[in-house]
Amino acid sequence: MKKMAMLTIVVAMMAVMLAGCGESAGVKVVSIPLTQEEYAFGVSKDQPELLEKVNEFIAKIKSDGTFDRILDNHFGDGEPVPVTSAQLDQSKDQLVVATNAAFEPFEYMKGDKYYGVDMEIAQLLAEYLGKELVISNMDFEAVCLSVGQGKADIAMAGLTIKEDRKQYVNFSDKYYDAAQMIIVKASDKRFDNCKTAEDVENVIKGLKPTTKVGVQNGTTGQLYVEGDEEWGFEGFDVQVVGYKAGSLAVQDMLNGNIDFVVIDEAPAHKIVEAFNAMK
Repeated sequence: MKKMAMLTIVVAMMAVMLAGCGESAGVKVVSIPLTQEEYAFGVSKDQPELLEKVNEFIAKIKSDGTFDRILDNHFGDGEPVPVTSAQLDQSKDQLVVATNAAFEPFEYMKGDKYYGVDMEIAQLLAEYLGKELVISNMDFEAVCLSVGQGKADIAMAGLTIKEDRKQYVNFSDKYYDAAQMIIVKASDKRFDNCKTAEDVENVIKGLKPTTKVGVQNGTTGQLYVEGDEEWGFEGFDVQVVGYKAGSLAVQDMLNGNIDFVVIDEAPAHKIVEAFNAMK
């Protein structure tokens, strides 16, 4: 899992720095899945009835085609739908959603509007429950904790189902399958001959310990590079550099400060598309 305060705006602010960089500004995704993950929503442990309703809702939107239409808005020919957050008001019947709006195409911002797969689902879920939607945007590492502390009802933030997060939330049924991938400079040839995840991992294992790998703080990408017993990730003998957003890591890579970036597949493609559009 894997997040910025606003991918589009942050990338736009970087346009000036990228101007004049020519081909050196190009980036690409090494399109080999390194992991297999399942995304779900993290529901408050104090609200078992909400978990039941969320699972009921997930089944509904998958069976009636709504989920496919939402995916098409962000991966196909559809148009992303802007989502507005109400102000928190405890006197009203509200659904408070904790997110990290730095993970396009699942959650991101343009101006004061929220966009993304999860945000469109959140809006429809609130309507399904007959509640007013409140979106609470925060650092990714705080999303599940916020729900666990009773500050939000549900976490919707491209969350991978993980055992350690279960101390804070009850996970819904899965709604999306994800994977980690690598972003490199367009001129980087190190992974060009790789066909499998094992090939990629062998390349990484052969790199010097001084190699710097960018990740988004608190995400599966960080666990994959550092190593995690629960996931069975061995980790690599490299230096891990954490960022608040994948786009910031990619920019630092282009600035020559790190060697490559590990991040979730869908955001990887969105980030690469955004950077290459400014070449």
